Amino acid sequence: MPSCFRELVVWRKAFQLATECHQIAAAMPSHPSLAPQLMRAASSVPANIAEGNGRIHRAEYRRFRSIALGSVNEVESHLLLAEALGHPDRARLRQCVALSREVGRMLGGLIRALRTNPRDGR
Repeated sequence: MPSCFRELVVWRKAFQLATECHQIAAAMPSHPSLAPQLMRAASSVPANIAEGNGRIHRAEYRRFRSIALGSVNEVESHLLLAEALGHPDRARLRQCVALSREVGRMLGGLIRALRTNPRDGR
């Protein structure tokens, strides 16, 4: 298990997702209430992965991964709403949705592994 959250592939992908979402939100002036919700949810994903990595107890570690997974789902929902509302860069939205799904799959796998592998030291 990497000792630094920045070494985690899932954190790197989540950070990329957050960066993309912030850039997408910047192009949403006609939807002022959706942009901050998207940015908050997207920022929450890598932040919760990082915080969970700093926890000692297995249950806390798993809990923060679960919170991150919930935020990924929220991000995807906001992206789909932005597309439905006519965001001008549909291709970028679709790429971001694909990235959110990839991060979600990675987090789901980590959560399952934490439930079944008692040797992870937490």
